[in-house]
Amino acid sequence: MKKLSGIIVLLLAGAALYLALKTSPIDPLAWDAPAAPQMTGVLEPNDTLMKAELLGQGQLHGPEDTAVDSQGRVYAGLADGRVVRLDASGKVETFVDTGGRPLGMDFDAAGNLILADAWKGLLRIDPQGKVETLATEADGVPFAFTDDLDIASDGRIYFSDASSKFHQPDYILDLLEARPHGRLLRYDPSTGKTEVLLKDLYFANGVALSANEDFVLVNETYRYRITRYWLKGEKAGQHEVFIDNLPGLPDNLQGDRKGTFWVALPTPRKADADFLHRHPWLKAQLAKLPRMFLPKPTAYGLVIAIDEQGRIVRSLHDTSGHHLRMITSAKPVGDQLYFGSLENDRIGRLAIP
Repeated sequence: MKKLSGIIVLLLAGAALYLALKTSPIDPLAWDAPAAPQMTGVLEPNDTLMKAELLGQGQLHGPEDTAVDSQGRVYAGLADGRVVRLDASGKVETFVDTGGRPLGMDFDAAGNLILADAWKGLLRIDPQGKVETLATEADGVPFAFTDDLDIASDGRIYFSDASSKFHQPDYILDLLEARPHGRLLRYDPSTGKTEVLLKDLYFANGVALSANEDFVLVNETYRYRITRYWLKGEKAGQHEVFIDNLPGLPDNLQGDRKGTFWVALPTPRKADADFLHRHPWLKAQLAKLPRMFLPKPTAYGLVIAIDEQGRIVRSLHDTSGHHLRMITSAKPVGDQLYFGSLENDRIGRLAIP
C-alpha cells in the first residue's frame, strides 16, 4: 500500500512539474457567461430529429456541411479532405480532394461549388472538379480557419475566417482563450478582391444573408450569439447583436431566403465550460494537457429556427444523441433540411416540419 501511495505521489509531482514548466498555448481572458436559457417553450426538447432519414451512414467521416446540386445530388466535405457526392440511390463517390478540410459550401448561379476550406481558403470548384483558389488572405492577414459562406444574388461571397490564430484542429483552444480572432469577409468575383467587413469576432462561424439581402448574419460561436451586419439602408456598415444567449454553441447558419434562418448547435451549453471562462489560470493549465482532457461536447442533436426579428420560432432535437448528434449544419433545400456533422458518419435529411 505504501509503495502504491509513493507511486501516486510521484505521478502527481511529475504532473505538477509538467504543468509548471510547459508554456500554455493560449493567453486566456476571463468571461462571465450569462446563465443559459431554460429549455422550455419553443426550446422544449422533442425527438423530431429522430425521424430524419440517414444518408451515407457508415461511409462518411465528418460531413460538416452539405450542398445539393440542380440534379438533386448531395455533396459533403469530409475530414480526410474529400468532397463527396451522393446520388439518389445513396451511392457515395469522390467529387474532388482539396487536400485540406472542406467546411461551408454552396453552389453559385453558374453551378460551381463555392467552398470554405479551413486550410486552403476560399475555393471555387467547377462541375468537372477543377479547383480554383479565390482568396487566402485579406488586408495582409492570412486566413487560418476559413469556415462558412453565403452567396448573394450579385455573385459576391460573404464568408468567415473563424480564427486568425488557431487552425481547425485547435478550435477548442480558441474557445478557451476567449479572445476575438474572427472576421467576416466579402469576396467580389468581378474584381477578385476580398474586403473585411467585421473583425474582432469571437470565433466567426456560420454566415447567412437575409431574404432581401439588406443584412448578413455571422455566428460568434464562443459568445453564444449571432451578430448582424447591415448592407443596405441607413444602418449600412453598422453592426449589432442579432440574438444573444443561445442555448448552445452556434455553428453553421443558413437562411431559406424566405425569412427563416436555421442554426445548428453542435452541443448544448455546458455549465463546466461557463465556469472555466471565469478562471483564466485554470484555462491556461487545461490547454497544456492532451486533448483527451479538454471539454467534450454533449451527445445531443439540436437545431433552431430564427426569424428575421431575431426570435427563436422552432427547435428540433435528438435527445438520445444517437441518431443525429453534434450537428454542425442545417441546410434548407426545397422542403427538406439536410444536417451535417463535424464528427458523425452520416448526413440527415428531414422534411421541414
